[in-house]
Amino acid sequence: MSARNETPHTVLKVLGLKKSNGSWEAATENITIQQVIEVSETTKGSLTGASQKARALEVMGTCVSMRICVEGMRPKEAIMAVKNGDFDSQFN
Repeated sequence: MSARNETPHTVLKVLGLKKSNGSWEAATENITIQQVIEVSETTKGSLTGASQKARALEVMGTCVSMRICVEGMRPKEAIMAVKNGDFDSQFN
């Protein structure tokens, strides 16, 4: 696992988990957009995105490799939804 202040650990901390499942077939972990934004603000210093939305997309990219769903969708679907503006009301 990465250093305690990096994105994967912060995602797990927000979800109250010690580790993610690692399998899409058995995945039960789900993170909300608000939790994604919380993680992106907490790890702002290590993310490269210029805006809150860009940093949230980076966190969702981390969720892909961790096998954690975002708002009940696979992370790649959630990323497309954010890019299409479906969650614009959640961002500053």
